[in-house]
Amino acid sequence: MTSPSRQRGWDLHERMLSHDPTATLDVFMTFMGPLVRALERNPGCSHDDANDSAIDAVLHYRDNPGLYEEQKSSLVTFLTLIARRKAQDRFRSATARTRREQDPRTFVELLPSAPNVSLEEHVDLKRTVERIEGAGLSERDLSCIRLLLLGVRSTEQLAEALGLSQLSQDEMRREVKRHTDRLKKRLKSLCKEDTDDES
Repeated sequence: MTSPSRQRGWDLHERMLSHDPTATLDVFMTFMGPLVRALERNPGCSHDDANDSAIDAVLHYRDNPGLYEEQKSSLVTFLTLIARRKAQDRFRSATARTRREQDPRTFVELLPSAPNVSLEEHVDLKRTVERIEGAGLSERDLSCIRLLLLGVRSTEQLAEALGLSQLSQDEMRREVKRHTDRLKKRLKSLCKEDTDDES
């Protein structure tokens, strides 16, 4: 399937400017396929991200048709640039989220803030996090602790963090319990060290 012609884009744009109630649907039907295909050629852009970014681009154009200047580019080029920006924003956001989730120093930022947590308790938690970071734990242990601190109790999620997903359900349950018990004890001792340091 080829990209829509420049003339097709101009015709649709004229209809958008004249507030034709069916124009948005026609823009959507005409450009979604080419936009998704263009975005999927970019490394790291999944089909879902491409689809969502293409929809965002069409909706942005629907809300701001006056931003398109016919003499500068075709409508498909204009929409592709918007969709690429939307996809880049999604990629940056996902990368930042992954970085935050993998950095043990962000345990505190990832925890939901409770209105009844005092500044002193927040500082204590931050100190414990720093102690966890310096405790020489493996990446798998840190990932599991991160989930425990976030209140995750799902055996499957904890097993994935610990690299135990390949085990049978019974073995997985047993091994996850063994590891979480061990890590909870470790956390308790790290918290106790904090208390001992202050006394």
